[in-house]
Amino acid sequence: MTSPTSLTSPAYPPKPSPGDRIAVISPSSGLPGLFPLPYELGLQRLRKEFGLEPVEYPATRTMGSTPRQRADDIHAAFADPGIKAVIASIGGDDQITVLPYLDREVIRANPKPFFGMSDNTNLLAFLRSCGVVAFHGASVMCELGRPGAMHPQTAESLHAALFTPGPYELRPAERWRDIDRDWADPATFDAEPETRPGTGWTWVNPDRVVEGRSWGGCLEILAWLLMADREIARDLSAYDGGVLLLETSEDMPSATEVFRTLRGMGERGLLQRFAALLMGRPKTWSFDHPTTPEEAARYAGDQREAVLRAMRTYAPGTTIVFDVDFGHTDPQLVIPYGGTVRVDGPARRITVTY
Repeated sequence: MTSPTSLTSPAYPPKPSPGDRIAVISPSSGLPGLFPLPYELGLQRLRKEFGLEPVEYPATRTMGSTPRQRADDIHAAFADPGIKAVIASIGGDDQITVLPYLDREVIRANPKPFFGMSDNTNLLAFLRSCGVVAFHGASVMCELGRPGAMHPQTAESLHAALFTPGPYELRPAERWRDIDRDWADPATFDAEPETRPGTGWTWVNPDRVVEGRSWGGCLEILAWLLMADREIARDLSAYDGGVLLLETSEDMPSATEVFRTLRGMGERGLLQRFAALLMGRPKTWSFDHPTTPEEAARYAGDQREAVLRAMRTYAPGTTIVFDVDFGHTDPQLVIPYGGTVRVDGPARRITVTY
């Protein structure tokens, strides 16, 4: 397949309109086949609340699909002129194996908005290297399939990102959560999940205004891309003055692991290139790592200190905003990936361009 190009000037693809068809694909895991309840609810909301007609592909509900099969679905979704946008059903952990099968020329010839996060960091970085602005956030099962109703801030952000070009101001979450319930239990979907009051953003070096193109994503996936040397610009000046997006997953990497990954990015010369860092609110609870409120607070605090330690070492002047709601917690604000992000430190405002 063709090699990545410079990442300097990704372009926004045309937006869909209500009534258009949107591809629903599973570039990572076919979990819709195992957990149909949140998936079907997400499809229903795409139709009723967003006016879009979802179109599935062969691997969308298939567990154990091959990287080639998932790449074929990506190519088919982008190449079909009747499909106006593409959204991931959910993430996973092996999308990096799909990248070698992707044809950049198919994507460049058929640019479309793509929505996804977590393991979809792979595809987001790939699209950016193809010169296409994509969108970090809003998978079908997690955000659209949320029990009770979509979080209103998620719904508003996704609607704007889908249909409305131009600036959109992000706001700190009024209420949020990171504790999940069992998708296999129908009772999960009978009521709203329990949330707690928002805590606002924390700013570091808020003495300037930064406006630049974004890059980054799920920290664990970025670590794998760095190890495999994929979708990282050869000329790191492509990232100069940009906005780095980082967030961690339900795997809940330790503070030590977070620091070591950032240290590797610093030694490679990446951290120093970005003028601002948006750090997503960390997920502090999972089914594999249930925590008490005290343990959760300690985990979040340890992660923040790990980030600050790395940034003080490699990029001490960078403007940092902690606990922005764009990661694995709820709500999830959509961030343009490769698009314009404005971080106004003196005014404590973040504005993205959809």
